[in-house]
Amino acid sequence: MTISPATRVFAGLVLGILTGLSLSQLAPGSVDSVSALAQPIGRLWLNALQMCIVPLVVSLLVVGINQANDIASSGRIARRAMLWIVTLLFLAALGSAIAAPLFLAFMPHNAELMQALTSSTAVSAPAATGDWTSTIIPANAIAAAAAGAVVPLVAFTLLFAFALTQIESVRRQQIVGFFQAVADTVIQMVHWILWVGPVGVFALILPISAQAGGSVVKALGIYIGMLCLLYLSITALLYGVARIGGGEPLLRYAKAILPAQVVAMSTQSSVATLPAMVDSAGSLGYPSRVTGLVLPLAVSLFRITSPIQYLGVVSFIAWAYGIELPVATTALCVGLAVVISVGSVGLPGQAIFMGTNLPVVQAAGLPVEPLGLLVAVDMIPDIFATLGNVTADLTVTSKVARAEMPSG
Repeated sequence: MTISPATRVFAGLVLGILTGLSLSQLAPGSVDSVSALAQPIGRLWLNALQMCIVPLVVSLLVVGINQANDIASSGRIARRAMLWIVTLLFLAALGSAIAAPLFLAFMPHNAELMQALTSSTAVSAPAATGDWTSTIIPANAIAAAAAGAVVPLVAFTLLFAFALTQIESVRRQQIVGFFQAVADTVIQMVHWILWVGPVGVFALILPISAQAGGSVVKALGIYIGMLCLLYLSITALLYGVARIGGGEPLLRYAKAILPAQVVAMSTQSSVATLPAMVDSAGSLGYPSRVTGLVLPLAVSLFRITSPIQYLGVVSFIAWAYGIELPVATTALCVGLAVVISVGSVGLPGQAIFMGTNLPVVQAAGLPVEPLGLLVAVDMIPDIFATLGNVTADLTVTSKVARAEMPSG
């Protein structure tokens, strides 16, 4: 029986928590020495992931923007679908930026957890403030990449990607093909790094759990509960989106998409749910020319829970460290979350968590070390993330199909 990478990493997390808790109870005098051994290993693993971020973000954005442009240029149905996709992604990101901090404000905050996180990451006051407007457009894009400055790097890459859509098709395809090859290569590197993820996660969580005790388990439980609640909330709201503007009657729509939702939760894969989504769209009477274009497009390009996750992760890390993010920083993260979501086409599994959350967390000026722990528990809320993504795919199809069908 093959153990999935997500299960292996989760096992590393559990083992690290149990080891840390045991040390704090049975051998408290050894906590400092064991932590001193574990922290460099965890830092090394996280550094290996971080070194992949710049080429991965640049290549995915160039490929994703050009793919989205090609789709939008292919006809009226595709343009309508893209408009709904971008609109819903933005609303999901904005809603999460508001709801996640509100949820966390009601959660008990443990000072020991903040102290353990700060000591393990050697960060006391992440730079989340400042005149960020002066750093959006880089004077030197290469220097921005070398410094790991995500916001100016993304600004340059977006400008480059949109300019690329305007050049001769043959030359454009050559450049896009180059960046696709870069993305595929870096993703392979990320898979190799994640293969040793159980060791890295074990080394990251051990000193934190030894110092913070059970509060780290409670914090991870709060994070899981927050994401599950956000995912279920957006799923519920999508029924209303399908209904507004003379759309689908609620009960009819809910009954038709239920089989696809069941498949989504059991497989945790939007691609594997595509046949069931086609059946659901057919039972609603949507034209095959619409479903045949919009559903595959939505499955490959539209993950409505992605910006929810990015903003949820940023909010959680800020809460865990006791940091209040400025409104301007939050707004910046909302815009970046939408852009990263559109550009992250084709990133599989845990690679998509690390490759997409890291840039948004860095843009917020927050420590990235907690990501190594959050990726280990992502398999739990991912069930509800797939449910939300499949519901969103069918909702976009519904809105486009209703617009294309003759009234009356």
